[in-house]
Amino acid sequence: MQEIINYFSTIPSSHRALILAGGIAFFWLIESAIPFVKFQYNKWQHAGINIFFTLTTIIVNFCLAFILLKTAQWTVDNQFGILNWLPKMNAWLFAIVGLLLLDLIGAYLAHLVEHKVKFLWRFHLIHHTDTWIDTTSGNRHHPGESVIRFVFTTFGVLAVGSPMWMVFLYQTLSVVATQFTHANIVLPKNIDKLMSYFLVSPDMHKVHHHYVLPYTDSNYGNIFSVWDRLFGTFKTLDREKLIFGVDTHMKPEEHNNLKNLLSIPFQKQRSPEN
Repeated sequence: MQEIINYFSTIPSSHRALILAGGIAFFWLIESAIPFVKFQYNKWQHAGINIFFTLTTIIVNFCLAFILLKTAQWTVDNQFGILNWLPKMNAWLFAIVGLLLLDLIGAYLAHLVEHKVKFLWRFHLIHHTDTWIDTTSGNRHHPGESVIRFVFTTFGVLAVGSPMWMVFLYQTLSVVATQFTHANIVLPKNIDKLMSYFLVSPDMHKVHHHYVLPYTDSNYGNIFSVWDRLFGTFKTLDREKLIFGVDTHMKPEEHNNLKNLLSIPFQKQRSPEN
């Protein structure tokens, strides 16, 4: 465990970029060879839009990174946060508890609030407009949402009392998990179901991208599925019935046009069909 702590304490930016790009490339190749859904779309054009949003997310996080670093260091220096208030535990248990809590506050809670608060939903909506869910869809976040999620991440670090190595470890696992659960692939049903008892599986997350309520408002988990099961937001749907997108924006000129996607948060809000 100490080797992992040492690595993520000083992980170079180039390594983080390689994990991001390598993950996209890896799942891109798999879904191109054995896709779950044979989408009738221009894969490169679709990827171009989603990679644009990936780059804006990187820029936002880079510009605000010093806040996260200062917050994590402050929690360590002042012994603040849940991890610092718990009894001493071995390094592995410390890491698992910390990752679970970061996932709860920085990801699950953030995602839930974005769906429930209308102003925040305006920005998160861009992620749900994608009707061709593939591995590039995972980072399809409006720049405004990137800021919102950064705020929740920082709050999570403060509340949990996470050292920076744990934040970097969580973010790395999150990137890979997001690419995996959005990839246009499927696991054998029994393996997917078994996985979903603890981790977010491809089928589980794709239900969240079904185009109508109540499925859109379910399965908020990022890495761990336990929070959805614990708080009653877990839902299932046969993979054969999945239709991706969101019912308020199903026209290609709305969900596949970069200029329109950037302006959606400032357009008149539409009510879902169900």
